Amino acid sequence: MSHPAHKDYAGAKLGMWLFLFTELLLFSGLFLLYGVYLARYPQEFAVAGRDMHLLFGTLNTVILITSSLLVAMSVTAIQQDQRRTVLWLLGGTILCASLFMFNKYLEWSAEIGRGIYPNSPKLVAGPPGESVFYSLYYLTVGLHGLHVLVGGTLLAVVALRVKKGSIHGGDYVLLENGALYWHLVDLIWIFIFPLYYLIL
Repeated sequence: MSHPAHKDYAGAKLGMWLFLFTELLLFSGLFLLYGVYLARYPQEFAVAGRDMHLLFGTLNTVILITSSLLVAMSVTAIQQDQRRTVLWLLGGTILCASLFMFNKYLEWSAEIGRGIYPNSPKLVAGPPGESVFYSLYYLTVGLHGLHVLVGGTLLAVVALRVKKGSIHGGDYVLLENGALYWHLVDLIWIFIFPLYYLIL
């Protein structure tokens, strides 16, 4: 006699929260490092920050906040077994992730075109604080971009499972965990945006 597979939903959620906590520790370390160097080079950080592309940063903030709203709505929709709505909402979230990465590509291309990248001749010849600022920027935003790619891929897998019917109103912990991960991606950007784009 076969028994249905046991699924530990509470354990899956706890595991996800623990994983997210380690991710927060990682980025908290980078933000702490930023704070240490900001105290050391306040003027140079301010000068470098004024050269950032505020339009790209603002646009990407709006895109990520929108994506978080969409993925939160998808969890509500799956609870009501509205699978078609869930697929549209997840598709919108993945589209937002793609737009974010495309904007980041354009922004980085513009910066590299101006000779602003770690250890570039322009930064090496300039004040050390500006070089530190951009090194931290590329490290932090690059790591965040990797998380956007991972999150978008995870949500695409979730969408496929929703389409196949393995994620539904009675079993949606994977969608919940995917949404939690995406909210973390959004939260981290909410810290990155003012630190690098709004510094005065």
